[in-house]
Amino acid sequence: MTTAPRPAAELSADEARRIALRAQGFLGAPDRRSGVRGVLRALGQVQLDTISVLARSHELIPYARLGAVGRTTVEDAYWTEAHAFEYWSHAACVLPIEEWPHFAFRRRAYRDRPHWHHELSAGAYDKVIDQLRAEGPQTATELGGAKNKGEWWDWSDGKIAVERALMHGEVVVVERRGWKRVYDLAERAVPQALLHDELDDAECVRRLVRQAGEALGVGTRADIADYHRIKGEQFDAVVESSGLVPVTVAGWGKPAWADPAALASEPRGRHRTTLLSPFDSLIWERARTERIFGFTHRLEAYVPKPKRVHGYFAMPVLSGGRLVGRVDPAREGGTLVARQVTLDGPKAVPAVARALREAAEWVGCDAVSVVPERMNLPELAPELVRALD
Repeated sequence: MTTAPRPAAELSADEARRIALRAQGFLGAPDRRSGVRGVLRALGQVQLDTISVLARSHELIPYARLGAVGRTTVEDAYWTEAHAFEYWSHAACVLPIEEWPHFAFRRRAYRDRPHWHHELSAGAYDKVIDQLRAEGPQTATELGGAKNKGEWWDWSDGKIAVERALMHGEVVVVERRGWKRVYDLAERAVPQALLHDELDDAECVRRLVRQAGEALGVGTRADIADYHRIKGEQFDAVVESSGLVPVTVAGWGKPAWADPAALASEPRGRHRTTLLSPFDSLIWERARTERIFGFTHRLEAYVPKPKRVHGYFAMPVLSGGRLVGRVDPAREGGTLVARQVTLDGPKAVPAVARALREAAEWVGCDAVSVVPERMNLPELAPELVRALD
C-alpha cells in the first residue's frame, strides 16, 4: 500500500457526513429535471438484487432521492434510448452507458479466465451470437432455456454462452423483463462512439476511481475501491493522478480522499426523510456506515429467521442527515405493514411515520400498520400510530 500524500484539508466528522449526503443526493433539493437518469449518472451505478419487498432495490434507490417517482418511469429511464447497460461493478448494477469504455479492463480480465468453471459445448457460443444477430434481443429462455433439468446452478449451454458473451462484452443486457435479463449484441445496443476497448487498464481504473470519489464525496481507500470492486493495489496505482485530493477526517483513523468540488462549498439545503434499501450506495458498506453515521446495519435476509435482530429486509430510516431507526416492511393487500420497528428514541417517531406514509403511497397502499410487540420501544407504539394517522 502506498503512503498517502500530505492532506489538503482537515474535515470534522460532521463535515464529512454532510459531504457524503450531498454527493449521494440526500442533501439539497433534488434536480427533478434530470430525474432518474440524473440519479444514475450522479451515482455511477445502481445495484440490482432479486429481493422485492416494497419494490426492487433499483427502484428504491431513485425513490429514496426523488420521492414518489413512478415505477414505470424508473424502468423507462434505465432501459430506453440506450441510456444504460447492466454489468458487474459493485455487484450486478445498472450503469450509465457513458461508463461502457471504462469497464474495458474488466472485460479483458474476464476474457483471460474461465467463466465460473462452467463447461461450454463446442459451437454453443457462436450459436447464441448468431441467434441474437438474426432475431434481435432475447432472454436466456428464448435462447434455448436458462438451465438444464437438475439443480438451480445447472445452466444450459445457451445460458452459459450468453453470460460468457456478456462478461466478454460481445453481448449487453438491455433491460429486465419479469426480472429476466434481455440480451442483445453490443454492436447494436452500445452507441458506436462508446463501443470500444481503447482505454488501457490504468486509465479505466483511474476514471472509475475518480467517479467513485465524486459519488461518495469523501472516502477511505477501502470505500472508494469497493465502489466498483477495484483492487486496493489498483487504487494505489492511480489515486494520485485521479484528481481526488487527500484529506483527513476526525475520528476516521485512516487516510481519505475527497472530490475537490465537494470541498469547494458548504453542503447546505433540505435533508431527505426516507426509507433506504440495504443495497443503497449510501449505506451498503457496513464499516463506512458505522464510521459516518455511528449506525450498525446488516442485511438479514440470508440470516436464519431465529437469529435475525431487525428483520428480513430492515430498511434504515434517514432523516435530518442521520439514521434514526429501521423498519422491516411488508405488503398485505392495500396495507404496508411495519413488521418490526427499531427507533433510536421518541424523537425518531415523526420521521419514521413520515417515511412509512410516503412509501405506502408510492407503492399504492392506503394504510400503514405497526406491530407494537415487535418494536424495540413498544411504549412508543401509540405515538407512532397517532403520527401515522
